[in-house]
Amino acid sequence: MAPSIAFYPQAQTQTQTTHHPMKSSSGDEEIFLRRRNEELEREIKKSLERESQMREALERSNQKLRLVEEAEEMLCSQLGELEAEAADQARLYYFQIKELKEQLSLAHKKLTKAL
Repeated sequence: MAPSIAFYPQAQTQTQTTHHPMKSSSGDEEIFLRRRNEELEREIKKSLERESQMREALERSNQKLRLVEEAEEMLCSQLGELEAEAADQARLYYFQIKELKEQLSLAHKKLTKAL
């Protein structure tokens, strides 16, 4: 954020009303400029502090983002493993059901021949 610029009309009117700005108003102008300089230095210091705080917050956010991305990768990997395991189990159950169906069909044929 840029430092704000304050407007001090009294300093301007003093330099305008005096015919020679280097005479009596130079002391007032110097005081004004020193005060303004101090004010700007305070604003710069505050701005630098805010910038430092924002950098720290950004770094914390980046660390959190890295953790979340790592967690997402682990979850995707685990999900892939679970999907592969579920497909294997489904295939196994399908073959078991097919075998039981064949045994049931054979048993049914034997029963019908026996009666």
